Amino acid sequence: MNAVSSLFRLHDWPRLAGGLLLTLLPALAAAQPMPGPGAVELARRNAQAHETRTRSPVEFQVFRTVQEARAADGTRLALTSLNPGANGWFLLELFRPGQARETYHIENPDPRRVTIALTEGPDPALSLTGTGAQTLCRPWAGDAPGLDRARGTGLPFAPLCDGRLFLRNPVAGTRTSLERTAEFLRDNMVFGESLVGLVKSTLYKDRYLESGAVLDGADPGRAAAALGRARLADHPVMYTTMTFDLVGASPERMEMGAWYAVEGAPGIYASALQPRMIDPAILRGDSGANALDAVEGRADVYLVGFDLSHFEIGYETGTEHPRLDWSPRPSGAGRNWSIPGPDGFARPDPLVPTGMLNPDQAARVAATFTGGFKREHGAFRFGEMATTNHGHHYGFVVHGTVLSRLHPGLATFHVLADGTVGMTTWDEATAPPMRELRFARQNGVALVVRDPETGRSVPGPLVRQWLPGNWSGSAEAELRTLRAGACLRPGPNGPILVYAWFSAATPSAMARVFQAYDCDYAMLLDMNAMEHTYMALYTAGAGGGIDTRHLVAGMAQIDARRRDGSRVPRFVGSADNRDFFYLLRRETRE
Repeated sequence: MNAVSSLFRLHDWPRLAGGLLLTLLPALAAAQPMPGPGAVELARRNAQAHETRTRSPVEFQVFRTVQEARAADGTRLALTSLNPGANGWFLLELFRPGQARETYHIENPDPRRVTIALTEGPDPALSLTGTGAQTLCRPWAGDAPGLDRARGTGLPFAPLCDGRLFLRNPVAGTRTSLERTAEFLRDNMVFGESLVGLVKSTLYKDRYLESGAVLDGADPGRAAAALGRARLADHPVMYTTMTFDLVGASPERMEMGAWYAVEGAPGIYASALQPRMIDPAILRGDSGANALDAVEGRADVYLVGFDLSHFEIGYETGTEHPRLDWSPRPSGAGRNWSIPGPDGFARPDPLVPTGMLNPDQAARVAATFTGGFKREHGAFRFGEMATTNHGHHYGFVVHGTVLSRLHPGLATFHVLADGTVGMTTWDEATAPPMRELRFARQNGVALVVRDPETGRSVPGPLVRQWLPGNWSGSAEAELRTLRAGACLRPGPNGPILVYAWFSAATPSAMARVFQAYDCDYAMLLDMNAMEHTYMALYTAGAGGGIDTRHLVAGMAQIDARRRDGSRVPRFVGSADNRDFFYLLRRETRE
């Protein structure tokens, strides 16, 4: 079966020198490592971060550390590592005599192996160390400074220091006509949110419903037996519209609940089912979820499994979403009008969201999928969480930088600096140290958790409670809709990350599916439209490019187009207004 695909060539990105370079032996280095704040200073910053006041996103970073130097011409330089434990994001500030301050958001594309520091003395430089030698770079120096040239490109990521670093430039992210219309209504019309909701519940209800035929007697092909099967009452063969090529099988004939290896994508597997086939012992085994209705019972669910022994995971915010200002949902004690946002700021400045994968990582990208709710829906309107912690706005962390505070009680997908992946209900008493957190995204509350007494996968405590769970759709199927979710489950080589696309489902149907696949923990991602539930795989293409394979064909329409009509993969080849997760193939080292 031919996959819907597009080709993105890695050499589409220009390479710039971006600075004056000098490679030295380590013994000649003059830079000192960037130390983190001491215990007393850290305690003071933690206390300040919990104060209700206006602040900048940089002030909000409690682990930040600064190095300063002064050049012979009087220029003062300041290099801020926003979180030395993550070693990913830096802020470079130049104070030239008689000129306005210059600020640059710099990214280290190799945070595990390369450290960055600012040397002292009359000719300061950025010191990049970690590959057996030290490189000194002065991108502010010369008649045509590398920083000026990098900013002048207008690229989301402009290379500096011979591609060893990247300057993040502000760009406009792409968006679909549906997103533009919805945002116009929300931002410019009284009751705009109500109008958007009316459209969703009428014109768009079940718009994306798919229900593949059961194929009696059909050959299901060769499944990946090592991953097991979902717990179903029966495992008939079904027709799917999945566009992946499968090893030893066809997506037009898939055994429900079985896993199939994806062609050309080691460590990636696909599965499909209809919830009505789930084992009755799960469907009726507890009162944690509502009964399935007839429509969601026969609605197709497509799942993609990632053996995490093959992959690293990252997360990026979009150029615009999720925002940092107040959601309109909290009220009363949940909202404080004296500050611009729940964390004291409404914009990321001077930090720059790009809505795109760093091009240095494009050669290793294996998959992307849309992140979570926009800020408008990413907080609670009703229930206890609506009136505490400023409405529990969903938190997120990028490269160790906290852009929105992580709140207890919320479902949290997180990645540590050592690459460890977790999914849990956030609890400050048991959470990993914030210093070690590289990426995190919160989205609502748990769909399933592991019962500590029985060891079984069970529905989260708020699955049946529409308003307290902030599900943006009725738990009684009054607003059944397209949804996407993710879970972690055990696998033969360690954890498996599962992305699931539900063509029409309520939270109860989602929970039952994740139970059938024996998930340790599951959470909602986003809903209502293809652009909100987008997922694509990437395999090696001809001529050194990337071949894009979308989970379902309609997702290809969301990708941007070049002038010749060819498609550019979303999040990889073009900046987008929405946040996303990405998976990179682990590097093989000699």
